[in-house]
Amino acid sequence: MRKIAAPHAEGEGRTDFTLRELEVLRALVQSGKATVAAQRLGMSQPAVSRALSQLEATLGRQLFERSGGRLVPNAEALSINEQLGPVFAALARIADRSQAERRSHTGSLRIAAPPTIAHCFLPSRLAALTKDNPELEIVFDVISSDSLISSVAEAQYDVGLTDAQPAHEGIRTELLLATTGICVLPARHRLTDLDVVRPEDLEGEPFIALTRRHSARVAVDRIFERAGVRRKIVIETATSVSAAEFVREGLGVSLMNPFPIAHQLGRGIVVRPFEPSIPFRANFLTPADRPPSPATLAFIETTRASLETGRTTPLSGGNHQTDPSGD
Repeated sequence: MRKIAAPHAEGEGRTDFTLRELEVLRALVQSGKATVAAQRLGMSQPAVSRALSQLEATLGRQLFERSGGRLVPNAEALSINEQLGPVFAALARIADRSQAERRSHTGSLRIAAPPTIAHCFLPSRLAALTKDNPELEIVFDVISSDSLISSVAEAQYDVGLTDAQPAHEGIRTELLLATTGICVLPARHRLTDLDVVRPEDLEGEPFIALTRRHSARVAVDRIFERAGVRRKIVIETATSVSAAEFVREGLGVSLMNPFPIAHQLGRGIVVRPFEPSIPFRANFLTPADRPPSPATLAFIETTRASLETGRTTPLSGGNHQTDPSGD
């Protein structure tokens, strides 16, 4: 097994880790269970546990917490897993075929996404995929994140893309993008003078909230509860797109995930970073009981590549006023 050198302090014994150990880490982050990771990698459960122990010993720190029969990745494990994404994507490309010999995919590909991602991010990606694969039939559904998670787990779709955080054994996740929440303000709002917006700045402020079925709503509400800040919620709405339009109309301010709409907000809206940080993660979802099809892998690869080449790079904050010609 190929070994990779790892930074180490003087006196430490083992100074490298294997590609298999990194595969185990990624499988455990995605599944949360050693049994599922073992099945996915074609290993025994003891071998998975041993590989994790060896990796933690090499790095000199614990990567997972044991909770209720699950392995819960800590911040260090999530950071390593995120950095490994492009590495394993490159290895997959090399193992599968060279780019010069790339084949056009056939058959069908069933894709689902919630409204904001479906309307603001995926059309251009699906158009590019279709042009590269003219014999591939794409079925594209727009559904709520809750329905998407259960439908992918039941293999009604080959792949989904959502910023909801699924806790479902029937789902395999693959990170696309990690971002942090932004504060969206009407262009002439008094808070546009601030470099960073904090909870206390929004005391009594008219506020546009996402409905409670959104996974981020609980996290946003908790931040204000901990700060002892009371907002004046004037509208609860189902999508970030509609929330942005209410902000543009001057009805209030909002907190939202910058992905995928930050560069498409247009005139009349100003974006500011918000602290404390509200983390968001956009994930591909695939059924856990079967490997992704070649067409699914191509969709994931080309979608990720479109971000890496800068075709659309969502903001994660920053002192930004939207540009109407930005997308």
